[in-house]
Amino acid sequence: MKYVLMFVETEEFAKEFEAMGPAERELAYQRVYQWFDEHASTITNRGAKLQPAETATTVRLDGDAPLTTDGPYIEGKEVISGFVEIDVADLDEALRIVKAWPGCPVVEIRPVES
Repeated sequence: MKYVLMFVETEEFAKEFEAMGPAERELAYQRVYQWFDEHASTITNRGAKLQPAETATTVRLDGDAPLTTDGPYIEGKEVISGFVEIDVADLDEALRIVKAWPGCPVVEIRPVES
């Protein structure tokens, strides 16, 4: 079963990461790279790190005419900062993988329609 893991940064996490020194930040990145290496057999699409939410453009199609605005699709203190697609047996396996994620504090798991 395929799932997309969406990595969600909170304001608190972003501030803590920004406050890290270069060596501490490099260690944090190394833990993320190690996570990707350890779960490489389940990753079908390496995904990407997304640019900050303020670079987003949102198109709303639920009115009389499309409305285009700058910024993320939702207001909030949490933003999706990256994603990856995995192929695993079931949700339990996806949960085991996510529980080992060393990066941002929230991960949304969403099944991919087939």
